[in-house]
Amino acid sequence: MNSVQTVAVDPAVTVFVGMNEAGKTVLLKALQKSADALGEESFGPVEDYPRKDLSAYLKNHKTQADVAISLTYALSDDEIGRVNEKLGTSLESGHQLVLSHKYDNTEIIDLTVDELPLIEAFAATLSTDAAATLTDCKSLRSIPDLLTDTSLTDADQVFLQDLNVRIAASKWSHVSKWEAWSLIASDVPKFLYFSDYDLLPGKMNLADLATRVEQAKADPRQLKPIHRSVLALLRMADVTFADLAAPGGYEELKAKIEGVSITLTDQVMEFWKQNEDLEVEVDIKSDTTDEMPFNNGPNLYLRIKNRRHRGVSTPFDQRSRGFIWFFSFLVWFDSVQHQIDPSGKNVGKKLILLLDEPGLALHALAQADFLRYIDRLANDHQVLYTTHSPFMVHSDRLHQVRLVEDQIRVGTVISENLMGSDPRTIFPLQAALGWNIAQNLFISERNLLVEGPSELIYLQLASGFIDTEGSRGMRDDVTIVPTGGLDNLATFVSLLGASGLKLAVLHDYRGSPEQKMTGLVRDKLLGAKALFNVSQFRDPENASQGNGKPSDIEDLFSVEMYLSYFNSTFKTQLAGVAITEADLPPGDRIVVRLEKFIKENGLTLRPSGGFNHYAVATRFASSPPKSLDAATIDRFKALFAAINAIY
Repeated sequence: MNSVQTVAVDPAVTVFVGMNEAGKTVLLKALQKSADALGEESFGPVEDYPRKDLSAYLKNHKTQADVAISLTYALSDDEIGRVNEKLGTSLESGHQLVLSHKYDNTEIIDLTVDELPLIEAFAATLSTDAAATLTDCKSLRSIPDLLTDTSLTDADQVFLQDLNVRIAASKWSHVSKWEAWSLIASDVPKFLYFSDYDLLPGKMNLADLATRVEQAKADPRQLKPIHRSVLALLRMADVTFADLAAPGGYEELKAKIEGVSITLTDQVMEFWKQNEDLEVEVDIKSDTTDEMPFNNGPNLYLRIKNRRHRGVSTPFDQRSRGFIWFFSFLVWFDSVQHQIDPSGKNVGKKLILLLDEPGLALHALAQADFLRYIDRLANDHQVLYTTHSPFMVHSDRLHQVRLVEDQIRVGTVISENLMGSDPRTIFPLQAALGWNIAQNLFISERNLLVEGPSELIYLQLASGFIDTEGSRGMRDDVTIVPTGGLDNLATFVSLLGASGLKLAVLHDYRGSPEQKMTGLVRDKLLGAKALFNVSQFRDPENASQGNGKPSDIEDLFSVEMYLSYFNSTFKTQLAGVAITEADLPPGDRIVVRLEKFIKENGLTLRPSGGFNHYAVATRFASSPPKSLDAATIDRFKALFAAINAIY
């Protein structure tokens, strides 16, 4: 029996991060095969079932096929309203539907519908005697039998006749489930999978393509992805094979295809900022000196022209692979939408896009451009994509990331938990965070220097909560820069200050002024009003700089909240024991109290002793609390107000 795992999908964008051969593509293909929008892919036990168990499984496949994947959907409010209004049901917001797809390509539909309200409503339409007969009725289908020996009025007979029509139309024993499913079945999303195999070629022989189109009517394998991509381009240009065969139509055909190419190039350039002098050039001509099949009749040629180099052009499939990918995707996507709905209407959330390594051929900065395009797609479609590139991950959206690992003796495991994962798997996330910090370090006019990445996480988290409640958090134009510790702060102040940037410093307070920090003020490298320590905001009404309690950024949260995240982060090492504040030695700083407790109780959370503060901060980032208590909010409000005021 294979193990079952559950993967939560973000409503907008989900990013599957993992090393090569970890199983990312397998997941996307499984989703595609469960409900391929193009109807071209389906499950096959030999291809898809785990090989180590295949021989045993094949003996039972035809009689008892296993479930390959189960998909849980939340019904939209419109769908729920439609079902309730049409059937008289009482489905609540967020009602779920589960579709389990088997290896024999049948499916199990699990949709819960309570028929009691429907039975009660039906009974209310009947005469008193007939209604009394249904007192213990459990299903709509059983009503006719229960009324068999009951004296019915003419009105009762009419109602019963209508019910019998509904029962006869139902393909399931549970009538209302079938009726509800019939109302929403067409709304269940389909999956679209795109990879490098769907790229447009540099040239295509049109006679060969026409032959393949005819042969594909009997054998679909005659049309490869490159053929389908060219057909998509021709369709967008409204060019048929009859047009290609018509004499004297060269200029018109070329004009049509060039028009589409210009439009698509303009769409690409909205997001492609690496070289805005590129454009796609199209030509249709014959070449009897070329090899087969290109020596037989007209060929379609696609080239990329670079206006930056006096219009020099190269074959489409030989240059700027990232641009080719982008352009080909737009052609493919338009074609797919046309196949699904030729009317041209936006099919919206009925399509879920599966993009396999979409940024693989893109430069790092171009990947950032493509992330903006994915956000555009996410306005209309759920998007799931795979990557192992740090530049294809939003460092401020780690909640959208799912880690994919190939674990020994287990196989592919997909998880939201960043803790305990293989360092090689989470490297793109670490690099994404590092790149974001490094990039902002040199482009932000206003910077708040802090000691480490934990401060970055906590400040961003608190600012988000305060903004959400309608108050003012951290200014949007302030970049929080972790410097790697107190010792590095002075160096960062010198480097950034010399660049004419506006700086402020926030550091932990150990009970007395930090000489390095006061030295920055004395040497006029930093204004006195721009130097803050955490103790100032621990008790905003009474504390002032230098005479507050020893404090770390963690002390701005309630002790109870911090301990809950500490216990969750290290639950394995703590063997399930939850540490409470009463267990801790006295003191002002929660991190110091915890470190003392760990030492006194002989606990080992890391070889060097103590515990990893950043690990707890990461837990905050990946699973933020639903709310913060009023005292915590007040502390951070005071902190942000003070920092915002100096810029």
